[in-house]
Amino acid sequence: MYDEVPAVQDARRAEIVGSWVCTDRTEVTLLPDGKAVISLLDGQEFDFDDRWRLSGTGEWELTNERAGWNDGQHVRLTLTARTSSAARTPDPAERLDPSTGQEPAPETYTWTFELQRDDKKQLMLYFFFGDPDSRSTYVLERKQP
Repeated sequence: MYDEVPAVQDARRAEIVGSWVCTDRTEVTLLPDGKAVISLLDGQEFDFDDRWRLSGTGEWELTNERAGWNDGQHVRLTLTARTSSAARTPDPAERLDPSTGQEPAPETYTWTFELQRDDKKQLMLYFFFGDPDSRSTYVLERKQP
């Protein structure tokens, strides 16, 4: 039903430590001691549809546990202390139904990032947003100096 994504089995913590960025000023910094600084990170899967974005501090781990949608290793990121939240600006083509109401931003939250290597064998962190069956990906790329 879906294209196979080669499972990453050989990622090392040292490859994951550092700052990762995405659109609209999203930045996640994963520190060597397992702590994390999160800025404007959207919710994953159906939580993305609520349009909230979280900032704060937390913890991360590289895990071999069966998690997420793909086989292989994953990064689990948990926001433990929210410092702020914001609302993502709707896409011009997005239809908002005011009668459905949106869930408020949570105080704590856990993301499960899938891992993939690009053509240069560099890691990318990503999760699915919206309906997971749509396979829309929210990709974090290593921040360039």
